[in-house]
Amino acid sequence: MEAPQLISRQQALASGLSDKTLHRLCRTGKWQRLRAGHYLSAPGSGLGATGRHLLMTLATAESTSDSAVTSHCSAAVLHGMTTWGIPLDRVHLTRNRINGGRLSRRVVVHSARMEPDEITLVDDIRVTTPARTVLDIARSEGFEQSVALGDSALRQGLTTTAELREHLRRARRRPGCRRAALVLDFLDGRSANVGVSLSRILLHRAGLPAPEVQARVFSDDEICVGRVDFLFPDLGVIGEFDGSEHRRAEPPTARVVTAENVRADRLRALGWVVVRWTWGDLSAPAQLTDRLRAAIRTAAVHHRAGYWTPTPEP
Repeated sequence: MEAPQLISRQQALASGLSDKTLHRLCRTGKWQRLRAGHYLSAPGSGLGATGRHLLMTLATAESTSDSAVTSHCSAAVLHGMTTWGIPLDRVHLTRNRINGGRLSRRVVVHSARMEPDEITLVDDIRVTTPARTVLDIARSEGFEQSVALGDSALRQGLTTTAELREHLRRARRRPGCRRAALVLDFLDGRSANVGVSLSRILLHRAGLPAPEVQARVFSDDEICVGRVDFLFPDLGVIGEFDGSEHRRAEPPTARVVTAENVRADRLRALGWVVVRWTWGDLSAPAQLTDRLRAAIRTAAVHHRAGYWTPTPEP
């Protein structure tokens, strides 16, 4: 199926279409009206929330003055950050002033001071920088959503811990600053995906020691058995998040399952107790915590061979 294209009314009229034709195309379902003066050239039901928000952001930017800067979740989408759990029903803009914010059905306009180095261009659209975007989200969204987004920004090299700390200093008198500080303290760009970020939060809330993230485990003869999501070196436990049910439309192939089982067996042969969990387990944290504590008790009587090396934070 052809991917929907964003077309403005001016572009459609210039190509020879009339307003009557545009109305008919939308009425018959061949096109879809995205917002006033902007259309999708095919039904957008397959775009997903992120794809649809991206097109909404592009359409809004075309009809907005340069004094408004794309920000918050809309900036995050333009930068390619993870927006797990963040509502994407409205485009967010920020104007560089201390008051005058507004909320409509499709747009949220924030009023806040912005420094020149907090604004950049993405596809010729004025947008808050990755660091400013992470801070705006961390001040306004939930802890889990903010950590998932911040981890993804660090993982992709969009910003650095030093930049985020500087932006936190600038935001010290803004609402949500303390909440943002807690988020920044917890970020780890080594988290491979949303599930790993959420798992780190679950482990922390369970009172477990902070694990090594993405550590490499080696045998005594210096063969790398694999990189693991979570390693508790003093407890003898390895945690692995299996996000296959979330990211794959089809079940993993027999070859993939076999390779994962062989890898887990090799880790166990070195004396590690391996605990695997999925998205479903994240929704039952008490049960997962019980499994981890049982693994810790089992690992206490195991002798471990080999060694491990940490992965530096980005």
